[in-house]
Amino acid sequence: MAETVVLPTHPVPRRGNSFIVPLLVFPFLAYNLVVYLFFGGNPINWGAGLFSLPMPSGMPWAITAGDLLLVIGIIMLFFEVLKSTQTARSSIIEHMLSMLLFVVFLVEFLLVGAASSSVFFLLMVMSLIDVVAGFTVSITSASRDVSMT
Repeated sequence: MAETVVLPTHPVPRRGNSFIVPLLVFPFLAYNLVVYLFFGGNPINWGAGLFSLPMPSGMPWAITAGDLLLVIGIIMLFFEVLKSTQTARSSIIEHMLSMLLFVVFLVEFLLVGAASSSVFFLLMVMSLIDVVAGFTVSITSASRDVSMT
C-alpha cells in the first residue's frame, strides 16, 4: 500500500528569529557608569560594602558592590547560554556581537585604568565564556543537523 505525503500549503513559522543584544553588555555598561559616576574612576571602590546580612552562624555576610555586579553578570551569562541554544539566523549575528563585546572588554581591561579590577576581569571572563559557549553550542547543534550516510 502506497503512502501519500501531504505538504503544508502555509509557511511554517520560524522559532526564535527575534534579535536580542548580548546580555553581558548590561553589566559592562553598569560597571562603567558606576566606576565613573560614583567612584570617580577608582576601581578599588568595588570592594566597598553595600549591606550585610546576619547569618545563623552569628557572623555577618557582607555584600559589596562588586559582588552584586558579579551576581548580575552570572545571571546574564546563564541567559546568554540559553540564547545560544537557538538556531535562528540572527544567532550568528548575536555570536559576532558577543565576540565584539569580549574584544571591547579586553581592550578596556588592558588600556583603561578604571577597568583594572577583579570585578571587571571576572566580567570579561564571563564574556569569553559566552563567546566560547555560543560557538560550541552552535557547532554541536549544527553537526547534529547534518548527517553523513
